[in-house]
Amino acid sequence: MAGRGVKLAVTLAGLMACWGELSFQLLAAEPAGASSGDALDVARMIDRHIEAGHAAAGAKPAALADDAEFFRRINLDLAGRIPQVAEVREFLADPSPDKRRRAIERLLASNAYVANFVNVYRSLLLPEADASFEARFLVPPFENWLRKKLTDNTPYNEFVRELMTVSFAGDRRQAVDPTGQANEASPAGFYLAKEGKPENLAAATARMFLGIRLECAQCHNHPTAHWKQEQFWSYAAFFAGLQRQGNQNIFANLREVQARRELAIPNTETIVQACFLDGKEPDWQGRSGPRAVLADWMTSRDNPYFAKAAVNRMWAHFFGIGLVDPVDDLDVENPPSHPELLDELARQFIASGYDQKFLIRAITLSKAYQLSSIRSDTSQDDPRLFARMNVKGMTPEQIFESVSVAIGYRDSEPRNRQAGIIEPTSPRAEFLARFAGSVDKKTETQTSILQALALMNGKFIAGATSVDGSETLAAVVDAPFMDTRDRIETLFLATVSRKPTPAEMQRLAGYVDSGGAAGDSRQALSDVFWALLNSSEFILNH
Repeated sequence: MAGRGVKLAVTLAGLMACWGELSFQLLAAEPAGASSGDALDVARMIDRHIEAGHAAAGAKPAALADDAEFFRRINLDLAGRIPQVAEVREFLADPSPDKRRRAIERLLASNAYVANFVNVYRSLLLPEADASFEARFLVPPFENWLRKKLTDNTPYNEFVRELMTVSFAGDRRQAVDPTGQANEASPAGFYLAKEGKPENLAAATARMFLGIRLECAQCHNHPTAHWKQEQFWSYAAFFAGLQRQGNQNIFANLREVQARRELAIPNTETIVQACFLDGKEPDWQGRSGPRAVLADWMTSRDNPYFAKAAVNRMWAHFFGIGLVDPVDDLDVENPPSHPELLDELARQFIASGYDQKFLIRAITLSKAYQLSSIRSDTSQDDPRLFARMNVKGMTPEQIFESVSVAIGYRDSEPRNRQAGIIEPTSPRAEFLARFAGSVDKKTETQTSILQALALMNGKFIAGATSVDGSETLAAVVDAPFMDTRDRIETLFLATVSRKPTPAEMQRLAGYVDSGGAAGDSRQALSDVFWALLNSSEFILNH
């Protein structure tokens, strides 16, 4: 009981922060020398192109998002979770005209930003971990590597090059320890999850780093795009030297014969040499190996796909849909919605030194990103016009993190995972396992039935919305400085990150004061909390 009392006191202190003039919320300091000036110029460029598209289509854009809508959105997109009550109170009370820019900078400097984009990149690069328990043992060292790259804000071209050229010496320990007790930082799990097979690695790297669905040409010439089967296998031949030792699936040792750079096309007598997708033959003189040669070509400033694919994928993260949609289908047969914008944004990304934070600043400072998601005109219906913010389905990780923030749950698994400890029965693991692979398109405005049922009926939420199970609810119910209206407002801030409307307040205050269905005001507050957590407003990123 003493431990719970201490936790409750901490939660009460958080709820009290920003209650009056004084704020107790500690925020990360702005990084020394950080400047949004150049990024703001790029943001204005973004808006010129988007507004030109509105004019050409006769679309009337939505109003700017209010502070509450913007703050919730930027926290979900950058930190992967909703903001805490104290953070919302402080932001809404801040009269500064540049508070949105400062909020972006604080989030970019936070550990939450790193943790969120570790999840983003792990899901993109190691999706096998969502479907295979064995593959989850590859996650700790891979996430540790991602964490270091994101903490250092490693230029994107260097990030990709390091993954593409990771060394293999036939030693499994550099990537994973099957006991789960490894804490090395290595991208080698990317190769092990794909079993070191050239065809798997070709498909994955082309999709992720070039925005090309090359695997459609694996068995035959692509039915619509210009990619041919021979091009697929010529590209895959850059990975031909990788060999698995033993028969341990993802736990097999990998070694590389760098002199090997040719492959036989299956079920044919054709042997192809490693060749770039633009048809140019590599210069093999003085090079360290075929993957290094491929990485040089891939990350070159002259590569017509690399920067555009990165910019387009980042745009889709924030807007729910790419300038090219799908994000991994950059092709002349699938033109961008705003081709000049994509070209210019790619050029600016290259000029910044492939600085991912610069790109994020430019996108999030734009008026286009800060438009409301509320539909005010039928001309806003086409999501590719970006005339209002697209409503995005939360990822499973965002749902869990946001529920944890709302209820006051303290999750130890991320720290354990950094140390290589796998916890398959933890609340997080069980929660995410139910949604593995269920959120494929971010502009889905309805969560899956599986997600809805898990939220409404799962033991995690059921326990979290009881006074005994939720630190937030217990603190609100027991706070001596709150009346009914204060308690309801705090529950709104804790879940949907806004204050209730007058109509909502009147209806819910009456419900709570009357004791609700059970004739108990404490239970009535629990009912309100449960309803807010299970509302579409909570579960969607808008």
